[in-house]
Amino acid sequence: MKTLDKIPTGKIERASQLVKTGFKVGGNYVAYYGEKIINPSLTKEKLNESNAEDIYDGLQNLKGSALKVAQMLSMDKSIMPQAYVDKFSLSQFSVPPLSAPLVRKTFKKYLGKFPEDLFDTFTPDSINAASIGQVHSATKDGKKLAVKIQYPGVAESISSDLALVKPFATRMFNLKGKDSEKYFIEVEHKLLEETNYVLELQQSIEMAEACKNIKDLRFPKYYPELSSEKILTMDWMEGEHLSEFVAHNTDRAKGDKIGQALWDFYMFQMHELRQVHADPHPGNFLIDKESLLMPIDFGCIKKVPEEFYVPYFELANPKFINNPILFKEKLYQLEILRPDDSKIEITYFTEIFHKLLSLFTKPFHVDYFDFSDEAFFAAIATMAEEFTKDTQLRKMNGNRGSKHFLYINRTFFGLYNLLNDLKARVDTKNYMIYNSVEK
Repeated sequence: MKTLDKIPTGKIERASQLVKTGFKVGGNYVAYYGEKIINPSLTKEKLNESNAEDIYDGLQNLKGSALKVAQMLSMDKSIMPQAYVDKFSLSQFSVPPLSAPLVRKTFKKYLGKFPEDLFDTFTPDSINAASIGQVHSATKDGKKLAVKIQYPGVAESISSDLALVKPFATRMFNLKGKDSEKYFIEVEHKLLEETNYVLELQQSIEMAEACKNIKDLRFPKYYPELSSEKILTMDWMEGEHLSEFVAHNTDRAKGDKIGQALWDFYMFQMHELRQVHADPHPGNFLIDKESLLMPIDFGCIKKVPEEFYVPYFELANPKFINNPILFKEKLYQLEILRPDDSKIEITYFTEIFHKLLSLFTKPFHVDYFDFSDEAFFAAIATMAEEFTKDTQLRKMNGNRGSKHFLYINRTFFGLYNLLNDLKARVDTKNYMIYNSVEK
């Protein structure tokens, strides 16, 4: 794979890269419709593949938040064509890495020494390269280490990247009014946190300690003395990415074991810690030879305030879902219904969210849930498709829900998809054995 000696960091430079990508996508559509005239039975499969290829190629050289958005999109299989899911998922751990000279320059700037002066051995070529940083292997005092290095200019370009994305997102999600800004501020805030490796080091150590008693989980040890705001050093964990594991695993018991650990890990964080690893994609989890689950990236931690937590999980309770008065009350608390809504909007969004939540919260209504149930995921995909075609929905104000929904919903979508990949059957109440205090 080619390496990068420079990453575009200026607003104009990054914008021009996106414009070039836009022209390529436009050309793909022209070619598609030209061929469609000759062959009316032509499907959009080839068009989706071409567009996914060109968009990914454009974003991978930009790195940072632009590529992170593609990574986030690849997690939701229910709304994205498979070609996009397949291509964008590469941003989890397979993009062009920084060149060796640029890596050495980063070490000198942020740790005051070159890597060969800090470690006994250090691989100049990266092992994995993702959206915000890349990983190198190293050894020191007989220990094998993983060293994550952040790409130059990533933090500085977040605001300008989001400014470029904002007009498209506003139209795509039908956002209206000044209060839509809260969603963009939330995304910018979390992306900036992900570029703060000092914060990630602290979060990693705290999360590993808090979750150490959960069965079938392993965590690396972290090394503050070999870390900085742009470099993070931890134990090297031997294993394969979760996506690689599910591609060949045929042992249902292993899938159940890993899935149970994953479910307990997330439910313990959510209900006991009131903060959660909000980036559940396959590149952030390794599976070792004993089928133990190893979370390896804690850059994106979402704190869950009590005023959001309580109504959010009350809506996972049939007692509230099936009581029209209590249900509507919770919708207001979560900002799904707004004080300025018309009667038509109140009726419409109450019905939509009742249908949505009745389906999506099913795992919380039972003691055991089978995430290999394709009918459950097909129903979610069908509902998502209905929403995209709903002309009435496009006429409504799309500013629906607290800003906290962005990362909490992303967490559950990602978790459900990982459990589906594992074909896991989980005990949904098992996490309670780890709780120190009954909530």
